[in-house]
Amino acid sequence: MALDPTALFTISYGLYVLTSHDGQRDCGCIVNSVMQLTEKPLRVAVSVNKQNHTAQAIEKHGAFNLSVISEEGTMDLFRRFGFQSGRDVDKFAGYSEPVSDNGLRYLDKACCALISGKVEQVIDCGTHVLFIAEVTQADKFESRPPMTYSYYFANVKPKPQPKVEEKPKRGYVCRICGYFHEGDELPDDFVCPWCKHGPDDFEPVGF
Repeated sequence: MALDPTALFTISYGLYVLTSHDGQRDCGCIVNSVMQLTEKPLRVAVSVNKQNHTAQAIEKHGAFNLSVISEEGTMDLFRRFGFQSGRDVDKFAGYSEPVSDNGLRYLDKACCALISGKVEQVIDCGTHVLFIAEVTQADKFESRPPMTYSYYFANVKPKPQPKVEEKPKRGYVCRICGYFHEGDELPDDFVCPWCKHGPDDFEPVGF
């Protein structure tokens, strides 16, 4: 039987800003793989790409915050936390987001809830690391609906606007975030610099 990776796109995902501290400054990234594991004690699991600076910060700090993005989230929010690395920029510079009980920053605008976690287990899953954490704080802000991946693609992510006056470039575009890699070939080990997805999530353009 064929293995169609797009079948996984039918799984429902939410979108979250995952934040922690790297020992020098606050950091954060966009994640979509979060689930509740147990009720007593209340535990959650979060999957993060190993290459994300935030993942390495959580392994050292042992705690994190999850800000649940609402349908009010804009593309600027995703550019800020998803399309640049905390190794290169301070994503909180010039902002005044509040601090939760664990001392970490979280977002209270364009987000409908906060979940704080204290890491109990770290599981190596190859390209990603899975954090299993006890929930230490959980607050719901307003009854704004949380944003799903489907909503993001339909209403937030900009639609590509072809420029008719330019000759189309040949390359590969990421179906997840829209990153374009110019060239005739996409390496088997290529990782999207924006969303950290691999070659299976790229499709050819201009061929």
